[in-house]
Amino acid sequence: MKFRPLHDRVVVKRVDSETKSAGGIIIPDTAAEKPMQGEVIAVGPGARNENGEVVALDVKKGNTVLFGKWSGTEVKIDGDDLLIMKENDIMGIIE
Repeated sequence: MKFRPLHDRVVVKRVDSETKSAGGIIIPDTAAEKPMQGEVIAVGPGARNENGEVVALDVKKGNTVLFGKWSGTEVKIDGDDLLIMKENDIMGIIE
């Protein structure tokens, strides 16, 4: 992928959600909720603080993160469905 986000933006690829419920019922794509976790594909250099210095982001490429249901902007790059969001839309890193 030849895309580099600017400032404190992060590119996230959603992880595939389960297509079967705990009870064994198969959930069709139209009824399934979009997953709220994904893998960080790319990060920007960071935001600028009050002094004009660049503050590095806490998330790094390869982290699995949890984000809000309506966070980010959906885009398609090189055939992949991705989300571009600010770092403050990410709730946490899953370890």
